[in-house]
Amino acid sequence: MSASAAVETVIEPRMRDIGDFVVRRLLPAAARRSVGPFVFLDHFGPVALPPGQGMDVRPHPHIGLATVTYLLEGEIIHRDSLGYVQPIRPGDVNWMTAGRGIVHSERSGAEERAKGPRLHGIQSWVALPQASEESEPRFAHHPGTSLPSFALGGVQLRLIAGTGFGHKAPVAVLAPTLYADVDMPAGTAIEIPAEYPERAIYVILGKVEIDGDSHGVGRLLVLAADARPRLVSKEGARLLLLGGAPLDGNRHLYWNFVSSRRERIDQAKKDWSEGRFPKVPGETDYIPLPG
Repeated sequence: MSASAAVETVIEPRMRDIGDFVVRRLLPAAARRSVGPFVFLDHFGPVALPPGQGMDVRPHPHIGLATVTYLLEGEIIHRDSLGYVQPIRPGDVNWMTAGRGIVHSERSGAEERAKGPRLHGIQSWVALPQASEESEPRFAHHPGTSLPSFALGGVQLRLIAGTGFGHKAPVAVLAPTLYADVDMPAGTAIEIPAEYPERAIYVILGKVEIDGDSHGVGRLLVLAADARPRLVSKEGARLLLLGGAPLDGNRHLYWNFVSSRRERIDQAKKDWSEGRFPKVPGETDYIPLPG
């Protein structure tokens, strides 16, 4: 527990083996199921894979959420059941709205695989508002150059999605959202405004201090609702700032499915097991429903 009044909860990562490598999982956690609309947060890498190997996340389904892929290093090829094939590179945003159902895969491309890929990034899920849970699936890619990038003092920020610090990202979010990449060179500081009731800071690299408490890589710091903490980094840090408005009701999570209705989760499980989800063009393998 943090001694700082600004930090309500400190979440330590749980290590999860996803086959290609181990990831740090922050959300959902026992201490906190969501922060704003964010219901899932994984940090993978940095990792260097041998030549010939790569990321191979086989086709799998989603409902009721938007997936957000944000890379710091490397390249991943996204393919989905809508027919999109999109490389994602550092600073870009892939925002895939699952709605009533979508299937996608994430793999290393042939060129990256041949030389031995390096990968480092964040995978997060945003729960859709209840009124949009069964919306049509869609996909949007936003190059890093299209995202607002600005400096506050010596700190460099990029707004990944939503609004914050007087800027708005081009990503079409469906609920009030804050998602920002914060790069703090050594010796810099920044104050986080209380623009949203739910906010958290995730430490990707380096260390950051809040009210004299030092926090290193892998910690998710859930902020108090009205806190305006001053972050200080003596040695440099890379952070994510995420949050937004609270969810409009409880959410059930099972595997890759999110819904406000448990029976909808049960239907999605049955639909995937019985092959009723759409297919990813050109791919025949898939991830089975967990036993």
